[in-house]
Amino acid sequence: MQDKKQLFLKGMHHGIPVALGYLAVSFTLGIAAKRAGFTPIQAMLMSLTSNASASEFSAINLIKNGGAYIEIALTTLILNLRYILMSCALSQKLGSKTGIGHRLAISFDITDEIFALSVCQRNGLSPYYTYGIIAAALPCWAMGTFLGTLSGSILPASVMSAMNVALYCMFIAIVLPPAKENKIVGFLVIISMAASTLFTYLPGLKQLSSGTMIIILTVVISLAAAVLFPIEEKDDKKAVEKEASVSCESR
Repeated sequence: MQDKKQLFLKGMHHGIPVALGYLAVSFTLGIAAKRAGFTPIQAMLMSLTSNASASEFSAINLIKNGGAYIEIALTTLILNLRYILMSCALSQKLGSKTGIGHRLAISFDITDEIFALSVCQRNGLSPYYTYGIIAAALPCWAMGTFLGTLSGSILPASVMSAMNVALYCMFIAIVLPPAKENKIVGFLVIISMAASTLFTYLPGLKQLSSGTMIIILTVVISLAAAVLFPIEEKDDKKAVEKEASVSCESR
């Protein structure tokens, strides 16, 4: 039990920067919700049940413009498809004895940043570590939305722009350490950035949604990396089992 508590607290500690970034970014989400006619409580409940900035912004805009329920649902589904891939990746990090309840609980709040922190844990992943991150991050995402809805459009546009880029800067800070440690990872990051730029500006590709773009790039680049730079599996079965069930303490 003590190990579970320590892992939970470790996750909360690592989740503090994520929580601060979420608080800033969700503040702008709350302002958008206010302009669309949401009450603070409605906006907060939306963020508690859907911790995903891109799909929430899209849903708010569709609601503001009178979009149909089916249109809102499909847009949210498409924008969040990448989380299916993230869930598959995290499932490989969890121990074989991790029950379906823990797996479903983690899948409820897989975001880019929570995934990045969880997947980078060496020697396997404990659900309690991810629970700690979620416990720190999710309330701040909801509270930021609530406060943004209350404040309306009081803050100047320059401050709002700064808040919009805060989360992306934080995510870069998460990605850079493994990229610097492993040249292959760094190379793949550069390739991903270049390909993403092409998808942003090339005719035909720029019409794709951000979620679809991420799905395509993730599948193609991951498949190419797996073929060109395979990771050898350990022959010792006991060592593999130990890594799958260890308490996720970093080296």
